[in-house]
Amino acid sequence: MTASEFPELPEPVRRAVAAANAHDTEAFLDQFTEHGAVDDWGRRFEGREAVEGWSAREFIGVKVSLKVTAVTRRGGQVIVSTQVGGDGFNGPSDFAFTVEGDRIALMRITG
Repeated sequence: MTASEFPELPEPVRRAVAAANAHDTEAFLDQFTEHGAVDDWGRRFEGREAVEGWSAREFIGVKVSLKVTAVTRRGGQVIVSTQVGGDGFNGPSDFAFTVEGDRIALMRITG
């Protein structure tokens, strides 16, 4: 399944997943707020430069692929369950997104 098969996905999350799958770092980064952050199991990367460095080492830089398997809402977060592939971590993982307006404030890798 692809992100487009889940109409409940907020647009910035949909665009971020599509950018990751296309290995388009700039498009991925453009989905975050000015102080947007990634929390990768407690390691926090805040701001465009920090998120870009993390992504180069551990996400888009290792040719990540995200196959969306489920989407749920929990409080103010959108939880996207995926099957992760690529040259880094492979396996099931959940991403909790906090969206502010039309951008992502936080992408937290939770499981």
